Amino acid sequence: GFPLTVLGGIFGKNWTSNFDAPCRTKNISREIPQVAWYRTSFVRMLVGGFLPFSAISVELYYIFSTFWGREQYMLYGILTIVFIILLSVTACISIALTYFQLAAEDYRWWWQSIITSGSTGLFVFFYAVFFYFNRSKMRGTLQTLQFFGYTSIACYVFFLMLGTVGFFSSLRFIRYIYVNIKMD
Repeated sequence: GFPLTVLGGIFGKNWTSNFDAPCRTKNISREIPQVAWYRTSFVRMLVGGFLPFSAISVELYYIFSTFWGREQYMLYGILTIVFIILLSVTACISIALTYFQLAAEDYRWWWQSIITSGSTGLFVFFYAVFFYFNRSKMRGTLQTLQFFGYTSIACYVFFLMLGTVGFFSSLRFIRYIYVNIKMD
């Protein structure tokens, strides 16, 4: 663990650069108008998490059954296709939600793109709770702690992975639209 941390620190120090905006920015920030209830962060988290989750919900049962049960999973090609679909749906949803946020004159899209895309990890955790109580036969303190401990870590990694995909796809979209903007 420690050597990789040092190596990551060296790479991070040597490869950083200043953020160059694709167009001019103002020093004084604009006031952000009030938004309707359906444009709040919570609703965006629900939409941004549910749609990618619906792309993987069928395979999630088989993954949990394989990992926590006695079944074997043999369809790795389908799992790869579902993973690619998950990444593409996450990127598209993140771009759409970022566009809607910018259309509402809210320029604070950075963390929102991470949170809305990464909220799929919360849906996976809720599915894991459902799986534990309704589909598995696990009982006992040790099994419960092990299941929810590993599942929490996996869902956090899922949150970070999909949040990163959403952020970089939104950043690429933002750069594209602001580079091609026509200034009068």
